[in-house]
Amino acid sequence: MLQGTLKKMSTEVQDKQVHYYLNLGTNRVAVNDLLGQKVALHIDGTIHCTNCGKVTKKSFSQGFCFNCFRKLAACDICIMSPEKCHFHLGTCREPEWAEKYCMQSHYVYLANSSALKVGITRGDQLPTRWIDQGATQARPLFRVENRRMSGLVEVLFKNEVADKTNWRNMLKGSSIVMDLECEQERLIGQLYEGLDALQNEFGLQSITDLSDENETHEFNYPVLEYPTKITSINAEKTPQIEGTLMGIKGQYWMLDTGVINIRKYTGYQATLTF
Repeated sequence: MLQGTLKKMSTEVQDKQVHYYLNLGTNRVAVNDLLGQKVALHIDGTIHCTNCGKVTKKSFSQGFCFNCFRKLAACDICIMSPEKCHFHLGTCREPEWAEKYCMQSHYVYLANSSALKVGITRGDQLPTRWIDQGATQARPLFRVENRRMSGLVEVLFKNEVADKTNWRNMLKGSSIVMDLECEQERLIGQLYEGLDALQNEFGLQSITDLSDENETHEFNYPVLEYPTKITSINAEKTPQIEGTLMGIKGQYWMLDTGVINIRKYTGYQATLTF
């Protein structure tokens, strides 16, 4: 039995195989080793803010208390919609934080999770970002100079391709193999005028085309059996979660009793028994 504050699972990739680790306080559990076993995860309802550490009755933005949610740049609207970044206007909540995390090079990518999607992330978050979304394939399209630019490029692509993962389809393992290089060529051909307009406005160095530099990355997830029906477990209503672990994908555990998004309960006190 292990106890501690729950965090999102960390991952490693070896020969395309994804390995998951549950971070529970100071404990780190190799979740792949639990496949096929009976496990029990008890979430007792106590929540510690992942920023200030104070106990909070409700978690905001996956792990923050209300005060931190209101003041932190990491919780601002531009995190979900990076094209709305207002750093250049001088109104960022935390300019020093933004210099470290937002005013750095980002990638715009294509991924195959539940279907073809476009996404963005910092360079140091690859391939973690792809794995967190349950992508079986992924390919960088562009390297851009900051987070705002990644959002502006993503908005162009959102007119042609989804920017969200259908998590239910992702957990059914229903995605088919795609030729992402072909999709990249098709989409850039359709959107080149918009891309040229952004470069004319922000400079040629603002967007770097990676068509000739990258390959498609592939990922295999530790899954014994995909569910045919998705039953989501709400730990607020069912704090004692038990079942046989049938698979892990994205940040989800797939049990024979239902699926649970581990990341959703960041900051919650939990006990794991296996």
